[in-house]
Amino acid sequence: MTGRSGGGTSTGSRAAAAAAAPVEIEAPDISSFREGNTGIPYLTAWDSGAPGPHVMLTALVHGNELCGAHALLYLAQHGIRPRRGKVSLGFCNVEAYRRFDPANPSASRYVDEDFNRLWSPAVLDGERTSVELRRARELRPYVETVDFLLDIHSMQTTARPLVLSGPLDKGLALARKVGVPELIVVDEGHAAGRRMRDYGRFGDAASANNALLVECGQHWMRASVDVAIESALRFLVATAAVDAADARPHLARRPPPAPQRVIEVTAAVTVGTTEFAFTQDYIGLEVIAAAGTTIARDGGTEIRTPYDNCVLIMPSKRLVPGQTAVRLGRFAG
Repeated sequence: MTGRSGGGTSTGSRAAAAAAAPVEIEAPDISSFREGNTGIPYLTAWDSGAPGPHVMLTALVHGNELCGAHALLYLAQHGIRPRRGKVSLGFCNVEAYRRFDPANPSASRYVDEDFNRLWSPAVLDGERTSVELRRARELRPYVETVDFLLDIHSMQTTARPLVLSGPLDKGLALARKVGVPELIVVDEGHAAGRRMRDYGRFGDAASANNALLVECGQHWMRASVDVAIESALRFLVATAAVDAADARPHLARRPPPAPQRVIEVTAAVTVGTTEFAFTQDYIGLEVIAAAGTTIARDGGTEIRTPYDNCVLIMPSKRLVPGQTAVRLGRFAG
């Protein structure tokens, strides 16, 4: 997903600065997953043979977000398998990932459009097509069989990791059960389109199906891989697919989870013009003390904080009209 620098520099120079962020981790080789065992390329399922949930972990929804791919490979290579139900590993936007270039790492987020803004029946059943839509339509029937989904992402900035629980109580409860990352964001998503974590029964308050989206830190920092692996392991334990004893050796060197805090998003600021610019170099999770503080200008419109102690959630570097510039929230409790 996105992070954002603001201030007086141009959008182009900010994008260049993001692209210049050091790439500390390699794009891993996922070719062993090409055939899979589900009839869908880059989608592998492990079935325990015992009753239990279908849990799916997804990576590479954005082709330049590497930590999730490392996490799925870690599970495969270290023999993490379900004791109950079925666990599926899905590498999503492989076409974008194939184009990843560490010399220009921001360029391979997607090929034609954002894979994670397509997850509504109106879009999936529509007539238009793209690289990402073809892949989403290929994965859709399988996603509809999933009970619990963890979608693994990373961010453009060095803000602390987040888990996005969605707007429903069940998402918040699952985030608390997983226990990491420390910060839970209760949010509605994006005006530009629906995320996979909100698709179908995941977004239905009456359904037991549930999903989380984890933002593991800056795209290319080594620490993001550690967060992705820990989140995946704890998610598998929380959904009862994997026993805690099986995960414990892999978590032994991690510090105990910190008490979680919840940020409730109250509004999302959508870019209206090509002149949108933040007033400062925000990276995310800044707390703006006073209501009415100007944080951005969109053409002739000032964007102001609606209340005291307003938290800026993932301010974006991609200031394209129609896309989310920043979400505004406050700590709950």
